[in-house]
Amino acid sequence: MGCVHGKCCCRYPGSSDGDNREDLGTYAQAQTHILAGRSVDSAQVPSHNFKLEYSVLTQRGFYPESPEKENQDSYCIRTQLQGNPNVHFFGVFDGHGQFGTQCSLFVRDRLVEILSDDPTLLDDPVKAYNSAFSRTNEELHSNSDIDDSMSGTTAITALLVGDMLYVANVGDSRAVLSVKEGNGVVAKDLSSDQTPFRKDECERVKSCGARVLSVDQVEGLKDPDIQSWGDEETEGGDPPRLWVQNGMYPGTAFTRSVGDSTAESIGVVAVPEVSTVQLTSSHPFFVVASDGVFEFLSSQTVVDMVNRCADPRDACSAIAGESYKLWLDHENRTDDITIIIVHIKALTNSGGGVTAKWNGGKTTNTQKETSEIYFSPCASEGYRSVMSEFSDVSCCHPVSSLDHKVVVSSSLG
Repeated sequence: MGCVHGKCCCRYPGSSDGDNREDLGTYAQAQTHILAGRSVDSAQVPSHNFKLEYSVLTQRGFYPESPEKENQDSYCIRTQLQGNPNVHFFGVFDGHGQFGTQCSLFVRDRLVEILSDDPTLLDDPVKAYNSAFSRTNEELHSNSDIDDSMSGTTAITALLVGDMLYVANVGDSRAVLSVKEGNGVVAKDLSSDQTPFRKDECERVKSCGARVLSVDQVEGLKDPDIQSWGDEETEGGDPPRLWVQNGMYPGTAFTRSVGDSTAESIGVVAVPEVSTVQLTSSHPFFVVASDGVFEFLSSQTVVDMVNRCADPRDACSAIAGESYKLWLDHENRTDDITIIIVHIKALTNSGGGVTAKWNGGKTTNTQKETSEIYFSPCASEGYRSVMSEFSDVSCCHPVSSLDHKVVVSSSLG
């Protein structure tokens, strides 16, 4: 979900059975816009003697008022960072705004390059992540070929270092880990959508001067003083957005992004939230996908669909197809859809020793028998973003990266 000047600028009415659905196009037509090699690739992790098998699919959205609109999603899969066979990177970048495609492609290329060149990557992946996002954001701002004043991109990325998985999120795309439980699998979110629906993020941007209102509120159709938006499921059609005090812009439905230099003045930052988890034999796969997938599909539904498919190519196609169908069931358009599925093969470690916990936006490790990752509920007081980390910095200006330190008791390879 982007900004009002990007892919969400048109106030499309919801679809109903009485709509002229033949005017909306069909999923078969949409297949012509799928960009995927239909291949399953693999990468070894020799330090822990297991293998990754992965597939990716990206599909342009259907926009009836902009039939030639390009796919603003992009993705990056880079194996053996720094020439190390145990370090692999997966990322999905969801551009928005007039120059969203250029922003998405720029961040796709530069973020992984900066990570690859960082000599601290293996010693402190979280610090390297924060530094890479900060530097990429600064370089995008200074790029004279791309106007990012009202355009940018979200980024959901997963960095595997040995059997440790580091997920860095800026925006509202998502990474999900599957966990074996009985005869099934349970979805564990590795990221938390950074939107005004999150109380901590809402308060953070307000403290930086943002007006947080839905489009109906800012247009005077609803009372702006009633700031209770429910949740994303009930208010997805008219979500709370960020506006400058005396203007009808930028209208972003997310609270963090790379680019969006105008929105930085009201607290939209490129500082990632980084989570860490040690992979074990209880983790059969993980998913990295744009918000186009999760607009109408829950994390659990996505994990269940992957679990039913032996081939990740089939899972990608099934999820994209179901997402597309649900978009047209609720709207008369679809978002761009991008999904990476990564299967974890032959990992035999029990995860003894390292548990990653999320405490107020910080990542720490404690001793425990199994590997887990904890997120407090997004709307609770117990869940905090990095706001407290830059209390001594003006959040209405670009924020320097955070200096998190992760101490891992097992070898990072």
